[in-house]
Amino acid sequence: MRLSYLILLIVVALIGLLMILIRTAPMPVARWHIDPETAARPDTPNSYLMRDGDGDAPALHLAAPPAEIAAALDRIMDARPLTTLLAGRAADGFVTYIARTPVFRFPDAVSFRLSATATGTRVSIFSRSRFGRSDLGANRARVRAIVADLSAAIGPNAP
Repeated sequence: MRLSYLILLIVVALIGLLMILIRTAPMPVARWHIDPETAARPDTPNSYLMRDGDGDAPALHLAAPPAEIAAALDRIMDARPLTTLLAGRAADGFVTYIARTPVFRFPDAVSFRLSATATGTRVSIFSRSRFGRSDLGANRARVRAIVADLSAAIGPNAP
């Protein structure tokens, strides 16, 4: 009986240690601040890429100038819980945030590239997990929520 409690205590301690390591794991800028337009597609299914050509979905096209999109993106990402800036600035057209999952606080990197077009702005997004092979759709859901928020803040897609 005492042995089973000891084993349980060790398992709980190891889970606790793992949770601390996950929550404090570094996110080096050189590795995670990656332009969605030029990023290599990961071999694992724990990412979601929105860009024209070979993305999981095409880039978002909005009928507003990049400065307006950048301001809206800053407001949206600042309001998202468990989200912090990693590097860059939306106003400069390239920014990366760390977004953590609600329960276990797994860190994911979310990078944005804002590019001026003849009709407004193209927004490319790359969201990927720091840990694991599968994200259970978390990156896709996150990107879709951000796209919905940006679309609502700016208006309909450009023609």
